[in-house]
Formats: sequence, C-alpha cells, structure tokens
Amino acid sequence: MKHLAAIGQYFLMVREVFKKPTKWRIMKTLILKEIDELVYGSLGIIIFIAFFIGGVVTIQTALNLTSPLIPKSLIGFAARQSVILEFAPTFTSVIMVGKVGSYITSSIGTMRVTEQIDALEVMGVNSLNYLVFPKIIAMLFYPFAVAIAMYVGVLGGWVAAVFGNYAPSGDFIEGLQLDFIPFHISYAFIKTYVFSFVIATVPAYHGFYMKGGALEVGKASTTAFVWTSVAIIILNYVLTQLLLGQ
Repeated sequence: MKHLAAIGQYFLMVREVFKKPTKWRIMKTLILKEIDELVYGSLGIIIFIAFFIGGVVTIQTALNLTSPLIPKSLIGFAARQSVILEFAPTFTSVIMVGKVGSYITSSIGTMRVTEQIDALEVMGVNSLNYLVFPKIIAMLFYPFAVAIAMYVGVLGGWVAAVFGNYAPSGDFIEGLQLDFIPFHISYAFIKTYVFSFVIATVPAYHGFYMKGGALEVGKASTTAFVWTSVAIIILNYVLTQLLLGQ
C-alpha cells in the first residue's frame, strides 16, 4: 500500500506541475539554466561512455565471430544495432539518472530542508511548477545528447574495428548499412523522450516530498536513483514490446 500511495502521489505531483504557471520572464531564465546544467553539462560523460561502449561491443562481437564463413560486415551490423537500439538510449539514460537525477533530488531536497520551498509557497508561487517544470522542458533536449551518443558509439566501434585489426573499414561500413530499418531510430528517440520525462520527475518527487534533515537528502538521492532506474528498465521492456513486438 505504501508504494501504491507513493505512485498516486507522484501522478498528483505531475498534475500540479502544470498548474498555475510561473511568469514566462522568470521561467525562461530557469529553463536556460536547467538546459545548461542537465543536458549540456552531461555531454562530456555521455560522449566518453558512448565511444568506449561502441568499441567494447565491436571487440566482443569480433572475438565471438571466429568462423571464416561469417562475413566481417556483421561486426558493423551488430555494433550499429546494439548502440542505436539499447546502449545509446537506455544505458546512457541510466548513467543520466546517476548524474542528473541525483542532482535534481539533492537540490530540491536541500531547498525542502532549508524551508525555501515553504517560502515560495508563502509568496503564492506554485513551487512544483517553479522547480520541476523547467527541468521537464530542459530534458526535452536530452534526445539531442542521445543522438550524439549514437554517432560517437558507432565511431568508437569503427575505431576499435579498424585500428584493432578486427575488420577492414569497408566491411565495417557495409555492416552499418546492412538491413537498416529507419524506424529503429524513431524507436530509440521515443524511448528517450519517455526516459527524459522520468529522469526529470521521479527524482524531483523524491526531493520535493522528503522529510528530515541533511542526512535524509543523501538517502533520498539514493532512493531516487534506484526507483528511477527501475522505472526506466520496466518502461524499456514495455516500449520495446509495444513498438517492436509482433
């Protein structure tokens, strides 16, 4: 019952986020600040992880394709499918939960502890709209970061294949083009948009409704990371079944 009550409270929070909006003059500044902190500030770690994940997938695929009858182009095919379908949208999102989600929970939780949220409400400001809405809008730009992760992941695979002598450049690129289905890109971005909303709201929920002092802020960040990751994994399964299942 405790978890059901929390889920209900979460959806009530989401509804309140879109009520009584803050003045656009103020909101615009908040949104730009959140874009810089949540998305632009995460590009470095996203690019770094995507490059080496693409390389590792390529190496593991090449080491398992030991038969001379199997064309080397399948290495590029496997790298493309793995990076686009799963590693770029899903694995990157879990990393973002650790970086962005923890920041959201701790920043809002600290405001709760120091009674800044109470001060906003006393002034007649919709604190949920003021604190959470800019984060939701900022995370709408997160798919651009995932698109970069796709490109860099494939590039990392190409570098590993060519410079590791696992596959010639021509064969790897041929594999990238083999049986390409454009909808797979759409599928990845649909997942990313859903994940971005979860990353913006679930940690915000744990920060906004936390109770206690400074010690509980850290506990709330850990709890937010766990439940946001669980939500992403479950939604990943559901969306894959809905969008790709026959």
